[in-house]
Amino acid sequence: MEVLTKTKKVGGSLMITIPKAVVEQEQLKENQTVTIEIKRTKVSGFGIRKGIAPFSKEDKFKGQLEK
Repeated sequence: MEVLTKTKKVGGSLMITIPKAVVEQEQLKENQTVTIEIKRTKVSGFGIRKGIAPFSKEDKFKGQLEK
């Protein structure tokens, strides 16, 4: 099963929370040993800045050629 969750800092460690739905589905109990596979997710910047036009070739060099 694959679940997306965020890390939280607790003291000097990072902790994750297993969602309730997963706990129930997998019938997990307190103090059980489980295996967790760690993968970083790529954050997409799509849609962050609405209304801004895409960069052009002129924008790429803007400020470098001007004195």
